Amino acid sequence: MPIKQTLVLLGLLMALIYQPVMAGKLPAHTQQIAEDVYSYGDPAKGYYSLFVVTKDGVVAIESVNTQHAKGLLKAITSVTSQPIRYLLHSHNHWDHAGGGKVFQDVGAKTLAHEEAYVWLKANPHKGVSLPSASWQGARKDIMLGGQTIELHYLGMNHGLGMTVFRLPKQKLVYIADLVTPKRVLFTIVPDFNIRETQRSLREIGQLDFDKAVFSHSPVGPVGSKQDVTEINQYIDDLRSAIYKEFKKGTPAMQIPGKVKLEKYQDWAMYNEWLALNAWRILLDDHMGPFPWHP
Repeated sequence: MPIKQTLVLLGLLMALIYQPVMAGKLPAHTQQIAEDVYSYGDPAKGYYSLFVVTKDGVVAIESVNTQHAKGLLKAITSVTSQPIRYLLHSHNHWDHAGGGKVFQDVGAKTLAHEEAYVWLKANPHKGVSLPSASWQGARKDIMLGGQTIELHYLGMNHGLGMTVFRLPKQKLVYIADLVTPKRVLFTIVPDFNIRETQRSLREIGQLDFDKAVFSHSPVGPVGSKQDVTEINQYIDDLRSAIYKEFKKGTPAMQIPGKVKLEKYQDWAMYNEWLALNAWRILLDDHMGPFPWHP
């Protein structure tokens, strides 16, 4: 066989090896977001994960819980025959950090920021396995099969060890909990430092990306930098509305029940959680920020 034809056949063979094994229809709850990048998540259950396929293996982000992790594993193995090298946790909360053993059992290294790792070690919970390893500092890069996954720790905001993941090749980020598009903040967010969260959101906005995948979203997993800007603006607008009530002489204890933001009335959980969000901002501004550490 001529050398040229041999090289062409080899190229086709390599393409078959490194391309997803499943052509056409993707498995349930799986969506291709960008080249070699997929989301997985059942909208009815409200959680989304991400996975990146490379020629040297797969990187998965966010296992959630055992049931979700099994579905994520099935989605990955339906898309590619490449081994799963890493599972990355976003932060310490049990409802996000569960299911790690599913990936440890297939040989993946599970990884969380040191802050999350220490907390998870001190607070064991059914279905939540301790990550295989931790990382320190504000930035870590994982390079695998021609892909780079940047891990950005932005300091105190929501939970412990909160990490934002950026894929520079695809200009895409994965954000857990800090942003849920078109939804007010989650209830009273007890370990959600409001001002530090806003700082983190501004820093996320400075990252270079076009697409964003969110761990929670009532409008689907894929959004953009605009969603990050909008949630920050919502917090600013709610704080302004609170202080307008103060200027009118409204007693502090009545303010959360009086604040209305018509601009956001179509957002998910507006009626249920707006007053709780107002209480959280009010308490932070007048009793001091929580949580806090040096």
